[in-house]
Amino acid sequence: MNYQSQNLKNKKYDLEERTAKFAEAVITLVLKLPKTPVNKRIIEQLVGSSGSIAANYCEAIEGESKKDFVHKIGICKKEIKETKLWLRLLAKAQPEMSDDLKTLWKEAQELLLIFSKIVISSRISIENYKIEKLIVN
Repeated sequence: MNYQSQNLKNKKYDLEERTAKFAEAVITLVLKLPKTPVNKRIIEQLVGSSGSIAANYCEAIEGESKKDFVHKIGICKKEIKETKLWLRLLAKAQPEMSDDLKTLWKEAQELLLIFSKIVISSRISIENYKIEKLIVN
């Protein structure tokens, strides 16, 4: 049984789907944007980082160990922070899209809070396991 199935149970599909839907929403939005040199660069980075959140979460839930799981979730957090930056820059480049971008930014912020909580909880679990193992031995 992998770490995900032990600890996340039914939550796997909710967050896996949510991160995928977020990446899809980013793609839907950027397809509406004019193809300027500035937008082109931002779009490439934004699509990459938003998709990477979902991809790294998929890797995390199949992690080989608790430590591997926490590491991959940490990568998700980094990708979310990068995505938020690109959304901010795109809002500067395309102020008329600010409402749509604000909605995506809020979702990114919620995902960041979720992944931050997962990291904290997982690290506590790992430390408790280490302490428990020391006491038993």
